[in-house]
Amino acid sequence: MKSIILLAVSILFSINLPAQQLVPITYYDAAQKLNGLVTSNKANHLPGVLILPAWKGIDDESKTAALVLEKNGYIAFIADIYGEGNIPADNNAASKIAGYYKNNFVAYQQRIALALEQLKNLGADSNRLAVIGYCFGGTGALEAARANLSVQGVVSIHGGLGKDSSRPTTTILPKVLVENPAEDRGVTAEIMHQFINEMKASKADWQIITYANSKHTFTNPASADYNETMANRAWQHTLLFLKEVLKN
Repeated sequence: MKSIILLAVSILFSINLPAQQLVPITYYDAAQKLNGLVTSNKANHLPGVLILPAWKGIDDESKTAALVLEKNGYIAFIADIYGEGNIPADNNAASKIAGYYKNNFVAYQQRIALALEQLKNLGADSNRLAVIGYCFGGTGALEAARANLSVQGVVSIHGGLGKDSSRPTTTILPKVLVENPAEDRGVTAEIMHQFINEMKASKADWQIITYANSKHTFTNPASADYNETMANRAWQHTLLFLKEVLKN
């Protein structure tokens, strides 16, 4: 029994550890208070990676990613898209607020741009910036590219790929990596076809990697969809892409 208790404490400590190693940062969009997290190597003029979390806001997956990125020589900043007082408590609330930003993409792009400014203010090299995002955040990574925010590349990890057909397609300057689970029901063959056509029309430097036997949230250890093998491959692909666009 004692060994079981010690194991439980060890697991709990490992879950809480990321929050203890990241530094809270308060910033604003007009009167809306935003609460992000930055790695402890801020102010070191390193390449910077902005992390856009999934639809429930800053979570353990985004925190863990930030810490691993720090170990790989990046300053990582986790954005707060929704703002204080607006963090969803359940899936229904998350669907509603994420849907608002997907439909109001200019507001989403604005929140991402503000987070990028924080990343630069925190010491990241303004000429070596990238955005990665999970799920709703993966959609945001693509919005950063569509807005041609001042980043060298974006990674969309099981993000939504669709764009309203009424929106014009313009040239995309940041390099684009999409990590797409093969069994994601939210990315239909039609949506994928439209996205590829958008990338071609935008003259983007783009790549799609599809992960077999993987459902939507395949990279998240807390999800029933988690596929450890494919999640590890996706992360290695992310690191390889970031090295190419930020360090080479």
